[in-house]
Amino acid sequence: MDHALLEQVKHTRVFLRRELLKTIFEEFDAQRMKLTEAQRLEKYQKMLESPFRFFRGSAYLFYFDMTKIASIFHTPTLKPTWIQGDMHMDNFGAFQNEVGTIVFDVNDFDEGYVGSYLYDIVRMSVSIALYLEEQGIHKADQEMAIQHLLNSYIEQLKRFQRKQDNPLTLVFTKDNAKGPVKKLLKKLEKRQRSQFLQDISYVNEDGQRLFLSNDEIQPVTAEESSAISSALPTYKIKDIACKHGSGTASIGLKRYYILVEDKKDASGVDDLVLEMKEVRTAIPAYFLPYNDEFWKHYEHQGARVVGTQKAMHHLEDPHLDYITMNGQEYYIRERSPYKKKMKPKNYKNVEDYFATTSIMGQIAAKIHARADIDYSHVFTYHSEEEILKTIGKNHNVFVEQIILHAMSYKDMVYTDFDLFKNWVETNFK
Repeated sequence: MDHALLEQVKHTRVFLRRELLKTIFEEFDAQRMKLTEAQRLEKYQKMLESPFRFFRGSAYLFYFDMTKIASIFHTPTLKPTWIQGDMHMDNFGAFQNEVGTIVFDVNDFDEGYVGSYLYDIVRMSVSIALYLEEQGIHKADQEMAIQHLLNSYIEQLKRFQRKQDNPLTLVFTKDNAKGPVKKLLKKLEKRQRSQFLQDISYVNEDGQRLFLSNDEIQPVTAEESSAISSALPTYKIKDIACKHGSGTASIGLKRYYILVEDKKDASGVDDLVLEMKEVRTAIPAYFLPYNDEFWKHYEHQGARVVGTQKAMHHLEDPHLDYITMNGQEYYIRERSPYKKKMKPKNYKNVEDYFATTSIMGQIAAKIHARADIDYSHVFTYHSEEEILKTIGKNHNVFVEQIILHAMSYKDMVYTDFDLFKNWVETNFK
């Protein structure tokens, strides 16, 4: 074989993957999301910060790849799990629930859908490997952190099956959390509820509280203010602002902060901030089997997100709602003043990672087991039973397979990240 032909052979796989990435990004970001060139560049610049950030912003690539791989550990198509849909390290965090308790839980539901539980578990496992790799943690410890996630997930499902715990009432607070999560929750307990308001608003000369203006919080137009006020007639609205700079996959979606006078929150504070966010079809829905029964109940995308949060949280936000405004679908929730996610500085050693991924495994089990017949008429079975039946008695085989899969896909993410970087530099200047 001559040298030129050999080079073609060597580069064919790279060429095909690069073309696939291009096709997928064009289809979802340009065609489905309708992002402008400026919005795409903003999103891609965030994704170029690290392979983990790239992974967060390209869930459609993950599902395209994962749905092509058969596994004996998938639950039957006719018995899906209500999945979170975008499970990764940064989609867990602390916030205050309805009765004023600061809890640690999943905090993002935009991609909630129905499908095999395995997509949540694999996506979470890959994210652990990427996150720890970014912090310089050795491969063996990455695998051990994933093992802690999986073992705690299985054990918690068993506890639900044996009725030792109830997924409808299990919450994770400073009293039953461990390691960095416990420290975070105890620290937030000392935080004043008013601190968040003080950070993003001020009181003018007339005694009115208004939003501060900065790079992330901008005034809305008169038309937007009028439309939002009309859409929320039950609230006494003090101010409205457009929120920028949050998330990666959410770029291009309209998001508003709404300052309202209300006494529905847990602490009785009468000034609180609602978050109103535009929502679109869940990414998993493009790749997973269509579920007629699910869409009968959650055709409105805001209803789908609100329904997912209600299904997965023990005590829901009393302000959860969804609306259609100017032909666009939104969901509404309180912007918790105690919202906080774990950051690299919270981890002092690998044992801290192990303790945290163990809790995340328990939470994953809780949301999967809670969002089934216990909550919704969409389901006629207990998800924990179906998942455990599929995993089988030899849990070690399951754990080893998921770790192998996650570590392999982590390597692919790094390769894709390099291809993506080259593509952005060539096409977005």
